[in-house]
Amino acid sequence: MTIADLPTIKAAADIPARVASRRQLPLPEGVRPLQLNWPNIVVIGLYHAVALLAFMPGYFSWSGLIVAVVGTHLCGLFGINLCYHRLLTHRGLNCPKWLEHAMVIVAMSCFQETPARWVAVHRRHHEYSDERPDPHSPLASFFWGHMGWILVHQPELGRLGIYQRYAKDILRDRFYVALERHNWLLWINLGQMPLFFAAGFAAAWLSGATANAATTGLSIMLFGVFVRTVLVWHITWAVNSVTHMWGYRSYETGEDSRNNIVVGLISNGEGWHNNHHADPRSARHGHRWWELDNTWLTIRMLARLGLATDVVAPSAHLETSARPEKRQPAA
Repeated sequence: MTIADLPTIKAAADIPARVASRRQLPLPEGVRPLQLNWPNIVVIGLYHAVALLAFMPGYFSWSGLIVAVVGTHLCGLFGINLCYHRLLTHRGLNCPKWLEHAMVIVAMSCFQETPARWVAVHRRHHEYSDERPDPHSPLASFFWGHMGWILVHQPELGRLGIYQRYAKDILRDRFYVALERHNWLLWINLGQMPLFFAAGFAAAWLSGATANAATTGLSIMLFGVFVRTVLVWHITWAVNSVTHMWGYRSYETGEDSRNNIVVGLISNGEGWHNNHHADPRSARHGHRWWELDNTWLTIRMLARLGLATDVVAPSAHLETSARPEKRQPAA
């Protein structure tokens, strides 16, 4: 694959500044009248309800909470950040196919979208960032940018249309075609439930707590699947919403992207969003020494192991396009 295969993605040096101040944005074309996406509403609502159940007496466990926190970190970092975003969407690096496909399975266990769908929507976001065709600009409303856009049908995001324009390179791989055709997104997320339950059951049984093995297995499943999935959802959604509304700007990018300290830290580097919009292909999002980017550090580690090649560093033009800071960064 070459750079010419990618759809046009705007960068700071390529577009005029068109955002002088915060403005209200209409919803994308065709959204009104709103048509609710009931499958998404039911799944998202169910996962939130079951995730809350994990904190009820009888289901809560510290081991389960640890599983949720570690799982959120690893699945978000390797699956969504490194694989879906920096590798597949922006081609900021290359990995061996076996590793790429393994990380895709991890990403799909976060129950966001298939690889082709996720890539297509995100590339469309970059092409029209904070303009009306942007699928999830929070300038329409914070709730819309955070999760509202998932809960209604958007005609412009019809699968065939966005795949043809934004994800042709992804679907050249038969592995990704199979994932689309055979509904693996559903099967992966259903299949991980008994795996987490069995892991918790076995751990309790082997430790001698046989009477509580089933309860422990259920707790690990609730935290490892439902709590972890909800946490990864909201961290990903916060990049879409929070980092286009609050934070500081290091570069004039022509849209409202911002670097947000809180999101930057909890998302393993995805929250340095203004840096990312200034140079989308770069595999490094944290540009200043204190902009911690764990995903970038992981990519560097993979490169040293020979598992990441053609890693794209920030472009030289950023040195001349940076805007001096006049205030302390805001979270």
